[in-house]
Amino acid sequence: MSDQLTTDEPYGRLETVHIFPDAMPTGVSVSRQGRIFVNFPHWGDQVEATVAEVRDGTCRPYPDQDWNNPAGDDDAGSFVSVQSVVVDPTDRLWVLDTGRPMFRPARPGGPKLVCVDLDTDLVTQTILFPEDVALPTSYLNDVRFDLRRRSAGVAFLTDSSNSGPNGIVVVDLASGSAWRRLHDHPSTKAEPPATFRPLVEGRPFVVCPPDGPPSPVAIGSDGIALSADGSRLYYCPLASRRFYSVSVDALVDRSLDDAEVAGTIRDEGDKGSGSDGLEADDAGRLYLGAYEQNAILRRHPDGRFDTLVRDPRLLWPDTMSISVDGYLYVTANQYHRQPDYSGGVDRRRRPYALFRVGIDAGPVTLVP
Repeated sequence: MSDQLTTDEPYGRLETVHIFPDAMPTGVSVSRQGRIFVNFPHWGDQVEATVAEVRDGTCRPYPDQDWNNPAGDDDAGSFVSVQSVVVDPTDRLWVLDTGRPMFRPARPGGPKLVCVDLDTDLVTQTILFPEDVALPTSYLNDVRFDLRRRSAGVAFLTDSSNSGPNGIVVVDLASGSAWRRLHDHPSTKAEPPATFRPLVEGRPFVVCPPDGPPSPVAIGSDGIALSADGSRLYYCPLASRRFYSVSVDALVDRSLDDAEVAGTIRDEGDKGSGSDGLEADDAGRLYLGAYEQNAILRRHPDGRFDTLVRDPRLLWPDTMSISVDGYLYVTANQYHRQPDYSGGVDRRRRPYALFRVGIDAGPVTLVP
């Protein structure tokens, strides 16, 4: 691990892209034309639009306000509470809807994956997840795409639930069929508190209710990234310093049972920090948010780690996105300062921020 994290001085050049004065963002993605999309889950802030495009210095509801005005938690034709937005290698925007505003149990019609054509700004496909894929306790967190597989590509999602089974969801984009993998497998679950005691800004990162004792954070598989050649899917529980990878061939082979899929898991080791987001570039490097150090770490193909950037403004690096012009974008949303982790007190200080840092690589592009 790099010794660059031993100093309090900033390291690397972090550029401010946009400031969010109101609701906290989680996801970000950048199109090949440089359009920037973000999302704001319904966690208690006043959210005008759960999906927005950053344009001309403002956030505009995307694709329009109607899609951001759901009739209820089971509205299949609107966004209910979005956790992630990702532009795929063919420049389509995919919106991952948890269907769980304020973490209420998911209802059929809420959890879904929605495709928007960026040329027309129109929704072209909606994939609804059945109850045996998106469980009432599921929190569908992030998504990556390999468009070479099957007839129209495959998506991979993390289920980061803090109150139910964790795992990976695999989606056939042509048929819309989806299935769970590594269901409740130990590698997808939060690390036990005996071995994981995170500190963020010098405070223990624990669930801290206003009345009652603190309890460990139990958020499981969260960050997700595909290797540059598409052979391995990387993932990490949020409440852990370890990360893992699994064979993508095994994930998509429905003739294999879960034990056979689990047999392809690699423990990728200790990454030195708790992480929320993961990302990979086309040079074979992996980027890991380091929320304990206000940093982003980078792992090289030979296994060596270094620090890409460290900055006191990088308060809880969440989702990352790599643009074709060689920048890594990241949201910083002060997740750990929310009331759930502060004894009922909201310690967040607005505004929140979207940053970027230059890298000498582009995004992973898995197309036929």
